[in-house]
Amino acid sequence: MSQDGTGVRVRGNDYRVLRPAEDFTPSLRVSVIVPAYDNQDKLDLALAALARQTYPAELTEVVVVDNGSAPPLRLPAVRPPGTRLITCDAPGRAAARNAGLAEAGGDVVHWLDSDVLLMPDAVEAHMRWHHAAPYLVVTGYIRFTGAAVPAELPDDLEEAFEPAEPHGWIVDLVERTDGLTDNPQRPFSLHVGGATSVAARLIEAAGPMDDDLVLGQDTEMGYRLAQAGAVFVPEPRARAYHLGPTMRMRDKASIDRVSHAFVADRIPSYRWLRSHPGRQWKVPYVTAVVDGTAGYESVRATVDALLAGTVADLSVVVTGPWESLERERRAPLTDPELDLVLVHGHYRHEGRVRLAEAAEADPAVPYVLRLPPGWSPGEDSLARLLDLCRDEGLGLVSVLLEESPHGVVAARLERTAAFARARVVARPGEDLDDVVDEVAGVTWVEGETYAFTTEPTAFTGRRSALRARAEAQAEIARLTKEVERLRGQVGKWRDEAGRWRKNTVELRRELSGLRRQLAAANRAQQGMRALLSITVKRALGKRPRT
Repeated sequence: MSQDGTGVRVRGNDYRVLRPAEDFTPSLRVSVIVPAYDNQDKLDLALAALARQTYPAELTEVVVVDNGSAPPLRLPAVRPPGTRLITCDAPGRAAARNAGLAEAGGDVVHWLDSDVLLMPDAVEAHMRWHHAAPYLVVTGYIRFTGAAVPAELPDDLEEAFEPAEPHGWIVDLVERTDGLTDNPQRPFSLHVGGATSVAARLIEAAGPMDDDLVLGQDTEMGYRLAQAGAVFVPEPRARAYHLGPTMRMRDKASIDRVSHAFVADRIPSYRWLRSHPGRQWKVPYVTAVVDGTAGYESVRATVDALLAGTVADLSVVVTGPWESLERERRAPLTDPELDLVLVHGHYRHEGRVRLAEAAEADPAVPYVLRLPPGWSPGEDSLARLLDLCRDEGLGLVSVLLEESPHGVVAARLERTAAFARARVVARPGEDLDDVVDEVAGVTWVEGETYAFTTEPTAFTGRRSALRARAEAQAEIARLTKEVERLRGQVGKWRDEAGRWRKNTVELRRELSGLRRQLAAANRAQQGMRALLSITVKRALGKRPRT
């Protein structure tokens, strides 16, 4: 696939259709960004490992970001030729990565921690994928070693650092989703800062790392990359060794406690973190867009029905020329803009409604519903549409509301990530809905089947329905959390099994050494016996006969 987006198109996250060439001709530049804080010895090893990479040095730049080390870090003698050192005074790894990102000029950005040692062909394994498509996020496989930090880079990393533990949760995620291709709900979790590469145009679309977050910056950025149309690829041939455990491996419960408190506001796809039935979040799960110029009664019927529905994780954008409204009204009943004034006044203090000039939704919001004014969804209409879109992995659900000789009236539920992907790969003049159909899927449903109506709607009975759905969602959230807990327990068991395997390997090594020592002792004993026998025989041979 060429870098302009033409060629084979990935549907969902099934990157297997790309088939990157083994003998590709490198042409893309890669910027390796290495945030570092103290630990000069580990940084020296990481740069020495980068100097061994098989990907062309002339297409590689390395930006080391000293994040406030004392004493300041320095560049060692053994390093890639295109390496430079900058400083970042702002605390935190996200700020350091953003500082490196501002200096990067590559077509691909490769995040690398300063305590990760890449195998010689790791960068090349990443880049062969990026030469196949311009919208990929590729993550390598890191193994965690408890071996002592060597004084210099070993010739054979595997021999020096095995046995080592795998990145257990990544291996588990990849295995249970058929390599992330089986319509996973969260492939963006694969974006980890230790050894992940990203197409630079995706970062440009998604924005830099969120340095307001305390923890979870990698995952949050992975989510925004997914919203920008990314495809996530696990590459087992891109191998590396991490010197020591991660902070999360040392104290997972505490890390999750802090991380979940913040990422819940920013990652709507983590539904189990949003178990509260009615509160609002920084990034809503769905945004509805309604034309506010279609008359007060029509606009109010639609917006009020949306707000009364069972999906509380919602924002509504009402579009209109709000800035042009005059603030002083002397004759309200004869005002030609009265309906606009009424809509503006009715919703200006509603927290879930935003009055905007244009219908631009936040690109971080997973779903956008575009609904004609005057049409009211039923209490569960939006929830059912979201279920359909999510469960089928669709990019667009069109709702046929009315068909007449004058045309078709329809509502649209759009999945933001699918439309972002379509924009990346669309050819000039190509219909965007057709491209969405290729990369995700499109379907039509009947409005009547989903309880859309133009009849006046009463909201008196909706509170019980809202509570019932909220209780159901809370139960789903509880069960999801329990599943995550059990997965974590499985991960602990795997880690424990890994430690037992490690202990077994070490014990076998000790036994092997003891066997060698015992064999040497036996050989020495046999030699001593032979020597003693010869000595005795010689001694007896010299004795006088009697």
